[in-house]
Amino acid sequence: MSFPLERIRNFCIIAHIDHGKSTLADRLLEWTGSVTARESRDQQLDAMDLERERGITIKAHTVRLVYRAKDGQDYLLNLIDTPGHVDFTYEVSRSLAACEGALLVVDCSQGVEAQTIANAYLALENNVHMIPVINKIDLPGADIEKTKEQIEDAVGLDAEAAILISAKAGLGIDEVLEAIVRHVPPPTGRESKSLKALLFDSWFDPFQGAVILVRVFDGRISTGDRFRLFSTGKVHEVLEIAAHTPKKVLLDSLGPGEVGIIVSGIKSVRETRIGDTLVLDTDASPEPFPGFHEAKPMVFCGLFPTETEQYDDLKEALEKLRLNDASFTFEMETSLALGFGFRCGFLGLLHMEIIQERLEREFQLTLISTAPTVVYRIRLVGAGDQEIQVVNPADLPTPNKIEEMFEPFILGTLFLPSEYLGAVMALCQEKRGIQKDLKYLDSRRISIQYEMPLNEVVLDFYDRLKSLTKGYASFDYEWVGYRTSSLVKVDLMVNGEQVDALSFIVHADKAYNRARLLVEKLKEVIPRQMFEVALQAAVGSRIIARESIGAMRKNVLAKCYGGDITRKRKLLEKQKEGKKRMKQIGRVEVPQEAFMAVLRVSETGKDQG
Repeated sequence: MSFPLERIRNFCIIAHIDHGKSTLADRLLEWTGSVTARESRDQQLDAMDLERERGITIKAHTVRLVYRAKDGQDYLLNLIDTPGHVDFTYEVSRSLAACEGALLVVDCSQGVEAQTIANAYLALENNVHMIPVINKIDLPGADIEKTKEQIEDAVGLDAEAAILISAKAGLGIDEVLEAIVRHVPPPTGRESKSLKALLFDSWFDPFQGAVILVRVFDGRISTGDRFRLFSTGKVHEVLEIAAHTPKKVLLDSLGPGEVGIIVSGIKSVRETRIGDTLVLDTDASPEPFPGFHEAKPMVFCGLFPTETEQYDDLKEALEKLRLNDASFTFEMETSLALGFGFRCGFLGLLHMEIIQERLEREFQLTLISTAPTVVYRIRLVGAGDQEIQVVNPADLPTPNKIEEMFEPFILGTLFLPSEYLGAVMALCQEKRGIQKDLKYLDSRRISIQYEMPLNEVVLDFYDRLKSLTKGYASFDYEWVGYRTSSLVKVDLMVNGEQVDALSFIVHADKAYNRARLLVEKLKEVIPRQMFEVALQAAVGSRIIARESIGAMRKNVLAKCYGGDITRKRKLLEKQKEGKKRMKQIGRVEVPQEAFMAVLRVSETGKDQG
């Protein structure tokens, strides 16, 4: 069934995490008859078990709905469900580029949060028409008037006509569907023009290869057509066109304004770059869509198997995950302490946590992860303006070769109740934050902005923010760029031998405190030996912290009754010599529990696990 352009609506749902996007999507599916009551389940568009358990959306999904409006006409609604977490902003931005409208959902018991603002600004940048929707109006703590006020002050949208709903109870869903039909602009585009389609998502199917999700702006694409991907220049044939309703439905073609799935036997997700432009192979001089870039990893950590024989299994598992997630990278890495593993790149901390959990759950692996790091840029002495990038502390050149070091900075936006302001400001200043803005949203809620080094945020910032504010603060950040900084590498040595997996890069002012905490923690977790073990932290050749683990001693005087004191002294001296020799040739095995404990330690000295 084909629809004229004026009866097609492309829209998405944007909101802060846990404000009810997926539940609203479930209700829209039910109200339009796309799923029956028997087929219905919570989080209909969230396919992964992990998404269901955590109550978050990780991959963007799209579904085609047919709705009979009050004017008696049938409308085709393409709903694109988007993630709400800061790490997956790239998914939100590409979904918005494929839409003309967006439902901005705000939980009226929580009010406007950090991600609400971030997503609203993304929508404005993409010229998307926003419809404010106030959710959870049936909760005891619901404050509708206050929420409307916050939407107007923080987002700048007229919230007087905001739609009041309860997605869980099914209240107000009719009004939402009518508002989409009335207020979301229909797509523009002409079938007579050359094909121009936007690739805004892709995933890997073991039987069909890389499957792509596209929005057609101009022209038409049909089964059997040959198309070219703009970024790679490669030509592929359309083997199958389909749409989700949410069941898979095969189509003959896609025209202007339509959203659908194209299967063409592409071997890898790496060839299907998000934001790429599809054109027909016969088109001589196509113009690509502007403004899209590849998602680049921001946070890195080493992943090592606890059992060395699991290395091949880990490699295979990473390759399988990489097929479905083009923003995740990995390369081989070796560590003297941990053996063979991989240095992996992620979009952020939640992305890292999810990948690790999927590796352990779906592939039955047990892993050790090193402390997360960021990408530093380094200008070497005599290299002019040329810079190198360093992700692994072990790759950092010696201080005499470094002219200048740069670290990534972010602009963090925090929303919190006013009673926690002092504690949160102290935390941000401890993390080398520079305050940029502070405003009261109402008598109870505050918005503050800080510029901070990303290095300080990846360590334990989010955990401490949540514990300081009893979970009421929300945090979102955007990339600001690189800035020059006074950074040093701290090496940890056990008995004079460097443990490379525990090296870290830190600001010079914080090196002593972090080093002191780590050697104290190591002293607790490394078992005592028959000889004294020295634990040292060093910056270059300068030792800045030291602890000693005392030797276990056998009582050599047990059988020595009375007699001359010189005999006892001789026995003690002999023992001392033996311990000295043992110390020179003895090796200390650092147990895996020690790595786990040390990597969890925060700057406050408290365990984060």
